Amino acid sequence: MKKIIGFALLGILVVIQFIRPNFTNPPVDQALDIRQVLQPPADVHAILKGACYDCHSNETQYPWYSQVSPVSWWLAGHIREGREHLNFSTIGSLTQSDRSEILGEAAEEVQQGGMPLASYTWTHPAARLSATQRDLVVTWLNARGAGEGGVETSGKNAPGGVAEQEHEDND
Repeated sequence: MKKIIGFALLGILVVIQFIRPNFTNPPVDQALDIRQVLQPPADVHAILKGACYDCHSNETQYPWYSQVSPVSWWLAGHIREGREHLNFSTIGSLTQSDRSEILGEAAEEVQQGGMPLASYTWTHPAARLSATQRDLVVTWLNARGAGEGGVETSGKNAPGGVAEQEHEDND
């Protein structure tokens, strides 16, 4: 009975290899790309490219394991969702208001350690951000997003800063 179950599972694993998501990157219009529209400094762009682009651009570099189902389905979902939230390749198509909001949200996610995802950094250790890299990216995102809704890296609104202490004092 165990052999039958084992062969059945192996058969299913083989069959699902033929059910693959489309991993073709959409074309990149350089006029809408973050490099052209917001012109990040080289150090910021290098961090964004190394830690963010695989899920948040149309320039995804797919690893070998993206060819193995069901991992491929999981990756395709993450990339689709990442591009829906923020796509560096199409950021120029957004209004200034939308861009400010998205960049502020991105700054908050990076500052709080929500991005890059832990599941991404496990397989891409170079994407792990140091505190200095995190602050550099957050500061730049806030500056380019006009700071509205963003997160300060130091001062009153920083984690543990005066605003947080004032809130704790009022409780």
